Amino acid sequence: MNLVVVSNRVSRGKPNEPMTGGLAAALLPIVEKSGAIWVGSSGRVRDGNLKEPFAEVEALGAGALAMLDLPAAHYGGYYEGFANSALWPALHSRADLIRASQEDYVSYREVNAFMARALLRFRKADSAFWVQDYHFLALGAELRDLGVTEPVGFFLHTPWPSRTVISGVPHHRELIEAMLAYDLIGFQTEEDCENFLSYAQADLGLVVHDGVVISRHGRTRAAVFPIGIDPQQFAQLAMKASTHPDVSRLRRSLNGEKLAIGVDRLDYSKGLINRIKAFDRMWTMHPQLARTASLLQIATPSRGGIEAYGNLQSEVAKLVTDVNGIHGEVDWTPIRYLNKGYGQAVLAGLYRTAQVGVVTPLQDGMNLVAKEYVAAQNPVDPGVLVLSKFAGAANELDTALLVNPHDIDGMARTIAIALSMPLTERRMRWEAMMAKLRGHTIQQWFADFTEALRECQLDKDALAPVIVEPARWPLRSAGNSNTARYH
Repeated sequence: MNLVVVSNRVSRGKPNEPMTGGLAAALLPIVEKSGAIWVGSSGRVRDGNLKEPFAEVEALGAGALAMLDLPAAHYGGYYEGFANSALWPALHSRADLIRASQEDYVSYREVNAFMARALLRFRKADSAFWVQDYHFLALGAELRDLGVTEPVGFFLHTPWPSRTVISGVPHHRELIEAMLAYDLIGFQTEEDCENFLSYAQADLGLVVHDGVVISRHGRTRAAVFPIGIDPQQFAQLAMKASTHPDVSRLRRSLNGEKLAIGVDRLDYSKGLINRIKAFDRMWTMHPQLARTASLLQIATPSRGGIEAYGNLQSEVAKLVTDVNGIHGEVDWTPIRYLNKGYGQAVLAGLYRTAQVGVVTPLQDGMNLVAKEYVAAQNPVDPGVLVLSKFAGAANELDTALLVNPHDIDGMARTIAIALSMPLTERRMRWEAMMAKLRGHTIQQWFADFTEALRECQLDKDALAPVIVEPARWPLRSAGNSNTARYH
């Protein structure tokens, strides 16, 4: 199988370069070792008629990266508009934050169509396409329109919400009908998968049996593929990072006090406000922990052009200042707050230094930070993971200290427990979590999905075409790539 992996962003993955999302960190080792081609945005836009998309290709291990300049006329509406102001809040069950115009939706569809045309360059007789995440819900349908009959799979890294929430997205019916052009749709958890199948059956009126949806495209299988990491590699990174200047300076600055660490994109789904309030409450409830335990919160800014993100950045910064003002001393700062990213190598060392990892999103597809924190620990003296029960990782890492991120007092008590947990219990919990990580690696995720995609193709070849009542599709108009085709 000649695999073409597609995502919004492509990361070159230099060891000291910051990574702003789990998807990039997850895909890099796959591409390097499998020989896949990874296609995505270069981060640049280009004016003019882009009928023939330009791709800059470079080698990455056994594979390759192909970076595209996306069309300037549609990029803003596609990325900051529909993808991150309509789909992202809905997928994280924040229907109150959905903002999108008709123009944003048109741009989203146009960029999906543009990417489909670009992918034809990488199509071979034995090709299979693996599309990643919510930026490209409609890409499978666009590929089919261009005559692609090879296997096309899709994996969603975010949660998939209930029917009532996803119905708040403009054009939700058209989008989900378009998703059914994929042969295989992968989700992080059983709940996500069940929510999707429930919509297909109840809202689209389609036949659903044993995880397979029958639509005008034929058969689409929906299944669960929890994403993992390479725990052995991450443990090695953590050991090597002990001599890194940033890690050494952090260790020296602690003067024997215990450290909790949080590493997140600055996003409302990550629960940063509630987390900081929980630490505030902890120092109030347990004043003996003042000067003996602090928080290092790394929050990398993202999507600054979206109002909700700008507001959040201001709110978090103010709250950190207030908490430090209340609990701080002339020689002690309770919360060290950094608005910059770090490469995986440095992060591994920072995780290993911290006695507590705090991963408390309000909603998350998986959250690889939780898995990385566990993998980075010293087996002789491991730290404790405090994990939101609303992160996909909680389904596997069930010996973490699970919390409700909406319960401030409950989180405060649990963090205090984590800071004082005896070594025997810490080792027991850590060993159980490491066993899960070793059994569900990134390599296994890749192998499971690609094998399932092969099976979907074999099933398609073996079965006669399925004839169903045609769905109502958006009207299309002929013309160049800058012509709105959806109205």
